[in-house]
Amino acid sequence: MPSIALIGVLAAAAAALLGFSRRLLNRSRTVAEAVIRDPAESTVVDDNGAVRSVQAAELTLPAEALQAIWTPMHLERLARTYWRFLSRCTLGLIRVDYSERERFVVFLRRPFVLLSFHAPEYEMNADRGIVRWRIESGVLVSRAGRDRDGYLQIDVQRRPDPASGQARVHVEVEVANFYPAIAAGIGRWVYKETQSRLHVIVTHGFLRSLARLDLAPSRVGRYAEPEDASEVPDPPPTGRPAREGAQAAPRRRAA
Repeated sequence: MPSIALIGVLAAAAAALLGFSRRLLNRSRTVAEAVIRDPAESTVVDDNGAVRSVQAAELTLPAEALQAIWTPMHLERLARTYWRFLSRCTLGLIRVDYSERERFVVFLRRPFVLLSFHAPEYEMNADRGIVRWRIESGVLVSRAGRDRDGYLQIDVQRRPDPASGQARVHVEVEVANFYPAIAAGIGRWVYKETQSRLHVIVTHGFLRSLARLDLAPSRVGRYAEPEDASEVPDPPPTGRPAREGAQAAPRRRAA
């Protein structure tokens, strides 16, 4: 059962490094206040075995700080920050490899691909920004879920300002229509107690780390120039699920 052994190793590493990440955050200069705001049922599995998991946080920060980073370039940097955090909190055991059309989450290096994604899609306007990676395959994905409609996305929505000079954003990390190989091959209970629990721990750590507004430089730089912003389509209106917009709009991939 190599997948279970791998999950055990990663869970131990992530648990140890979560404490390290929190200590680092406490020592570092924070710009925003981050509060976890998960929905009541943050992880659900439907009758067909598809998982939807949502972790969320609200960030309160100076209005000028938010305005300075509300650009497609910084949305792309937010995407890279997620992968950087994943690698750091696993001591580099997990990292991301890039190709022109794909992203590979690997254990140490290829060919040990845990998850592969199509290149990210970006949507942004004055109120909402979305980066979405569509799930392709990987050892953590069951055969039923390979290259279907599953995705991982980060959804950032501006909320009413809490006070003069302050701004608030709601950040969600969502995995949807994901068919875990562990649940299909061994059992849902094992999946919930290993891979699912690990995902929630790591995602909460990532959301809390955003209080520093330390956004990693993009490896691709698709929106490095201001004129590139015209290529970014609008997301669905705030309050509608982003996946509805994903179905209605053509795919836009950053290579």
